[in-house]
Amino acid sequence: MKYPVYERFYTWQGEGVHLGRAAYFIRLYGCPQKCFWCDSAGTWHPEYRPPQVGLYSAQELADFVVQESPDGAVVVVTGGEPILFDLTELVERLHAAGRRVHLETSGIAPLKGGIDWVTLSPKPFGMPPLREVVELTDEVKIIVHDLSDIQAGLKVLEGLPDDAVIWLHPEWSKAREKDMTVLNAITQAVKENPRLRAGYQMHKAYRADDLDPHSDKRQIPLGGNPELGV
Repeated sequence: MKYPVYERFYTWQGEGVHLGRAAYFIRLYGCPQKCFWCDSAGTWHPEYRPPQVGLYSAQELADFVVQESPDGAVVVVTGGEPILFDLTELVERLHAAGRRVHLETSGIAPLKGGIDWVTLSPKPFGMPPLREVVELTDEVKIIVHDLSDIQAGLKVLEGLPDDAVIWLHPEWSKAREKDMTVLNAITQAVKENPRLRAGYQMHKAYRADDLDPHSDKRQIPLGGNPELGV
């Protein structure tokens, strides 16, 4: 099969347990969740359908990874919603190239492929994650746009492994504007439940992704809504 690729680029992981680690990102196109605050709206929004989406085989993508990043850099498959695709062949080719493969997903379909690390970002206001995916999760990233998102995200984590890390990330427009209602809510939640961790998108502070010529630098409004900014 061939995978629809919105963009691919070499940078470092800006979030979670692997923060700061060199990473090659493969961002696949397409997502049914359509989060109104999505900061990758170009992967799904009909009003901003990008012309550059290409179809690539697993071997072609593995070749890009080897050519454009050094040994030791992990590969992060993200989207859009990458779990909609059978990732088996892609993971096999990346493993054959000596790379670990990480997945970022909302968990709405069965996981196919021997992924090395699963980051679950549940969207309980849309389609909740399947329990079978929750049970395979290594870390959770709950996006906090308003206060109700914390509890809503925690409620869909039945079956989560005891050692999985749970992050609370302020949605980027809230973080950028230093919305203290959201930031203080995250602080309070972590203080009340030490299993939770406060997160942040450090790559955006560095603007690290912009340094790779393959990354998409177009200013696509959050969720495709110009009123929400970029």
